[in-house]
Amino acid sequence: MTANEISEKYIAYLEHGDVDSIIKLFTPNGIVDSPIYGIKKAEVFYNELKNDTSNSKLKLKGVFQNTNTNEFAIYFNYVWTLKNNEIVTFDVVDIIELNAENKIKTLKIIYDTVAARALVNKL
Repeated sequence: MTANEISEKYIAYLEHGDVDSIIKLFTPNGIVDSPIYGIKKAEVFYNELKNDTSNSKLKLKGVFQNTNTNEFAIYFNYVWTLKNNEIVTFDVVDIIELNAENKIKTLKIIYDTVAARALVNKL
């Protein structure tokens, strides 16, 4: 899969809360580095995120790839409805590193957490 294909699948799976399909994009020991949830195995992170979420709307804005590397970035808008029906909207950049089989080894999430952190802490 190309960076664009991985990005489109990732965004669609995340929007639909399809944790099993997201996990299949990762290596068995794939890691997510989140500004709110910390550094966790992908399976743990996405299950925690799903538990805190009642709805998600995502819009892919761009995919940026370094030439001759296994890294790329996804830029998207995230409208996140928490399980208590609080809504927070923000732009996100995910930095993704792939292994030789095009599975995600690491995914680092970057966004301004001021509004989201306060709402998640209320959960």
